[in-house]
Amino acid sequence: MPDATPAPPTRFDLDAYLARIRYSGPREPTLATLNAISWHHATTIPFENLDVLWGRTISLNPEALMAKLVHAQRGGYCFEQNNLLRLALEALGFRLTLLGGRVRGSLPRDVVPPRTHVFLRVHLPAGDYLADVGMGSASLTNALPLIFDRPLPTPHETRRLVRDGDRLFHQIDQGDGWMDLCEFTFEPFHPIDCEVGNWWTSTHPASHFRENLIAGRARPDGTRDTVRDGVFMRRRGAEILEKTPLTSAEQLRGLLAEHFGLSLPDGTSFGPLDATLA
Repeated sequence: MPDATPAPPTRFDLDAYLARIRYSGPREPTLATLNAISWHHATTIPFENLDVLWGRTISLNPEALMAKLVHAQRGGYCFEQNNLLRLALEALGFRLTLLGGRVRGSLPRDVVPPRTHVFLRVHLPAGDYLADVGMGSASLTNALPLIFDRPLPTPHETRRLVRDGDRLFHQIDQGDGWMDLCEFTFEPFHPIDCEVGNWWTSTHPASHFRENLIAGRARPDGTRDTVRDGVFMRRRGAEILEKTPLTSAEQLRGLLAEHFGLSLPDGTSFGPLDATLA
């Protein structure tokens, strides 16, 4: 006979999440709250893919997200970051829809990358806004109004949303021109879509997360810290303020602790990077 005992309710601890991102402001579901939560999240919880390099399973259930990103003081990538933000915003009373996208960067528009990015469309009385704390070195530090073809300032870089026929693009101002960050549609991205994208991103041999340590965090002063392609970098917009090649595991552990709040023990493996670090 089937077990008639009901499953325990899924718990999301809003107070613990808000303490983790160091937010103690209003909790009404307003644009001001949405912007404040986005800023505190993006400047506190780092983007990082260490579990992928370690071959660990990435779980998106609320308990796993709380255990890793909140209680263990770790970071994660878009499927973890934006699903955690979703849980928080829903607990605060926001209405929202998950959206999916294709990360582009320098890819020309005739190249079709996998649809492995998730972010949020938040529905407010004054209109809809996009929230995205999982874009690595370009995570949004406030929500973007769903307005096309005009510059949209943020606490870090200027953005804009543009159309190319029936295709939609989120762009970033690089100082000397606009770069496509993400191509997206308004089709809802369902939990099963997150599971498929999360599985591909964390396990497929073609996923760049399996071969490269990537970390990023926005800083309250308007700069950003990143680790990618064996280099630590700090920048303000397109201006590079610091660029340091990674030459040892000890140096990398120190950078991750100082700039991303990730304290790792001596002897930590960095997967494919181990061969290049003394």
